[in-house]
Amino acid sequence: MRRFIYPEKGFIESDRVEAGCWIKVVCPTTEDLDFLVDDIAIPDSFLADIADTDERPRIEEEDGWELTIIRIPVAVSDSPTPYTTIPVGVIYSPERHITVTVCYRRTQLMPDFIDHCKRKKVSVTNEVDFIFRLVHSSAVWFLKYLKQISSLIMEAEEALESSIRNEDLLQLMKLQKCFVYFSTSIRGNEAVINKLQAIRRSIPYDEDLAEDVRIELSQAYNTVTIHSEILTGTMDAFASVISNNVNTIMKRMTSISIILMLPTLIASMYGMNVPNGWETKAWAFWLIFVVAIGLSAGAFVLLKRIKWF
Repeated sequence: MRRFIYPEKGFIESDRVEAGCWIKVVCPTTEDLDFLVDDIAIPDSFLADIADTDERPRIEEEDGWELTIIRIPVAVSDSPTPYTTIPVGVIYSPERHITVTVCYRRTQLMPDFIDHCKRKKVSVTNEVDFIFRLVHSSAVWFLKYLKQISSLIMEAEEALESSIRNEDLLQLMKLQKCFVYFSTSIRGNEAVINKLQAIRRSIPYDEDLAEDVRIELSQAYNTVTIHSEILTGTMDAFASVISNNVNTIMKRMTSISIILMLPTLIASMYGMNVPNGWETKAWAFWLIFVVAIGLSAGAFVLLKRIKWF
């Protein structure tokens, strides 16, 4: 699906492509891709790079077009992890003054970005400010998803405190992967911002906006780092608890085995078919029984004292 938006005019929509147009393409169909390649003349390689879900943030130029790839966060239900990041390509033609964004997955970030710009009556006149605002919006969504991840971690911790289940531990491992994806993408976006400022020095851009973007990205990265370290410590603590529980169970099982072994040993010794002098004694059975019970009780008291029970 494609839409034609004009950021210079307050992000109003149109049905024509003119100078200053932003062509927003989400989940492109074959018709959309043919339109971009045949009518807009965007290089095929750009679209192929953006389609790669593992593509890293970078800047590239080809055939008069400039490609900037950033990564944005997204909540997914068809992935091993509840949150991940995906590439978004910003393709710009300085000669035609046309900006094209391509994203192969529907996200909440783009509609939120447009609504925010309309609400604040923002007017974007160059591609540098456009990319800065898009990265700024991605940083805000990183922080928003981090709050949701933090809530999921708290729920998993509460569940583990009452009963340690594999499902809850696996959930924490999945959330740990989310932190890795987030931190890597944030660092990549920071590198793109730095490179963009270095190679676009001749283009006037909003320096205050650039500083805001740096602050938001830094805050998002620090938040990811803090939550990741806390989660790592939590998982280590639960691993120690599990190991301690296993040791406790093994000690109890060993104690029970020792207590049961003593009567069995006495009964085995006096149950052998060899003369022992007590075969005709009426009190022999009860004596052996009392001795076996006494040894078991003594073993129980000893093991209880050394806290094996």
